[in-house]
Amino acid sequence: MPVITLTSDWNLHDFYLGALKGKILSLVPTVTLVDISHQIPNFNIAHTAFILKNCYHHYPKGSVHLIAVNAVSNPGNLHIAVKADGHYFVGCDNGIFGLILNKEPEAIFAINSGDDNTSFPSLFVLAKAACHIALGKKISDLGKPRKQLSKSVPLRAAIDDSVLTGSVIYIDSYQNAITNITRDLFDRVGKGRTFEILVSSNYYMINKLNIKYGETSTGEILALFNSLGLLEIAINNGNAASLLNLSPGSSIRITFKEKKRSQKSNKVRR
Repeated sequence: MPVITLTSDWNLHDFYLGALKGKILSLVPTVTLVDISHQIPNFNIAHTAFILKNCYHHYPKGSVHLIAVNAVSNPGNLHIAVKADGHYFVGCDNGIFGLILNKEPEAIFAINSGDDNTSFPSLFVLAKAACHIALGKKISDLGKPRKQLSKSVPLRAAIDDSVLTGSVIYIDSYQNAITNITRDLFDRVGKGRTFEILVSSNYYMINKLNIKYGETSTGEILALFNSLGLLEIAINNGNAASLLNLSPGSSIRITFKEKKRSQKSNKVRR
């Protein structure tokens, strides 16, 4: 049974999602439709990429992921179909695919939609392309091949000697602030040294890592590496982002302390 996932910034208030689902079910009655998220901030491809990057690989190989965020094409950003990591993606070539995928795509095709003069391309262009793939037809039938994707460079943490500077890249529904500092980078730079995590222009300081949220008293600020292996700033049973004035792009700085040299006692010869 084919799987098509849907991700949009429609917020469920309008007819868009209902129309899209109806169109897909008419073309592929046996399809399994899965809503990944429809609460994306309008036009925010970074937010969209974070969600898809961290969940698409949990779906069966061969799944088709329709991305209806910032999906109106222009001469520089065409509608495309991409095969990568055993999955298929359809959307607009606006830089989002480079943020989602860690590997080079196996195939990229511009979608030949005929008359693309529509204000609702997700319905009239992307849905047809997704259904074409879900029916087992060749992705190459959709249009001309392309050599590369439009690139967006992901925001990476910076290293300066014993200081690691990262950024908040996502605020979840619990107001936890997820950063771009990975566990691997933290361990590689820190080398087991003590540290201070400085938050909100150094106003708050954390000098230990939790494994679980509940290890810290209710209402207290904490830091841990989450299930994605990313450093997360949180407040146990609280809203860290709003209380600490954190948002995507906010700086998080980690300073590692030099290890103290052991002092050997001086023996007095008699």
